[in-house]
Amino acid sequence: MSGLLSPKPVSYLQQPTPSYNPYVRGLGPYSETPPLSNAPLAHPVPHQPVGQQFMNNNIRADAVREDGKIYSLVIELLDPAMREGALLELSKKREQYDDLALVLWHSFGIMPALLQEIVSVYPLLSPPNLTAHVSNRVCNALALLQCVASHSETRQLFLNGMSLDNIIIAFVIDIFSAHIPLFLYPFLNTTSKTRPFEYLRLTSLGVIGALVKQNDNNTVIHFLLSTEIIPLCLRIMETGSELSKTVAIFIVQKILLDETGLTYICHTYERFYAVGTVLSNMVNQLVETQAVRLLKHVVRCYLRLSDNLRAREALRACLPEPLRDQTFSQLLKGDMVTKRCLTTLLNNLNEQ
Repeated sequence: MSGLLSPKPVSYLQQPTPSYNPYVRGLGPYSETPPLSNAPLAHPVPHQPVGQQFMNNNIRADAVREDGKIYSLVIELLDPAMREGALLELSKKREQYDDLALVLWHSFGIMPALLQEIVSVYPLLSPPNLTAHVSNRVCNALALLQCVASHSETRQLFLNGMSLDNIIIAFVIDIFSAHIPLFLYPFLNTTSKTRPFEYLRLTSLGVIGALVKQNDNNTVIHFLLSTEIIPLCLRIMETGSELSKTVAIFIVQKILLDETGLTYICHTYERFYAVGTVLSNMVNQLVETQAVRLLKHVVRCYLRLSDNLRAREALRACLPEPLRDQTFSQLLKGDMVTKRCLTTLLNNLNEQ
């Protein structure tokens, strides 16, 4: 699929009218019955039930129609007048059509069109003038980027920001000299708590989360560590909605799970202190909110930090008290995995 061309509407070849052929059966001196061969007869193949054949034909016809709909919508992304509707419809289909990421990436002009949608919103970020309608539209574009970031065959390409049309356009405008995820950072840097901005931050976090979700993400982690993603996530972990906090801490957790990420965060006291302070504040908030999803990620982040000897020594003095006593025992009553993680964390800190 990596060599997909730009999608084109389905067309059907018109068969030419057959010309007169004098060598048709019954017009010449040739026998209508072909001569028998000495080759052994093949074993008879049982006929497929007519109902099953009909069902298979319907499935193939449905697949062709669905492909045609997807290609038509992708082509509509190139038309500014039709783009908004196409963004909405394609964002609904991204979970149903497995190859949508490949079609989007390898279709000429589509990625620039999606980035144009993102860049066009920048003037509305400061001062904050983002409306719900505009936020929904750009979030639909971000949903398609998340689709590309999630696919195994396009994830690295997405990270590098390289495709044929990107290279061509780069000669005209320098917009593609940066990695595509960096275009999302202005959204993560917003602080307005209104719903349009919160929705925009959450969807942008979803794109980054899709990048780090895969297990073979060492290249992704290296790239993110060269950016400001950790400070951006830490601020959202403190001030965002519960859902945004959950995605942000998931990203930080995935960075910590990578050996390079753990070493990076624990390399200086300032980095460790920044992460540790936010995690500690979250624990204190969780005493009141009892948000179990957040608590699971917090415990796993602390557990991973305890794998670093310098961080373990610091955590012996600064691990929040609610994690040491039975404050969350009722909340974690049915979650044996998180309870084991918390027990392992405390055991690590008690080791000399």
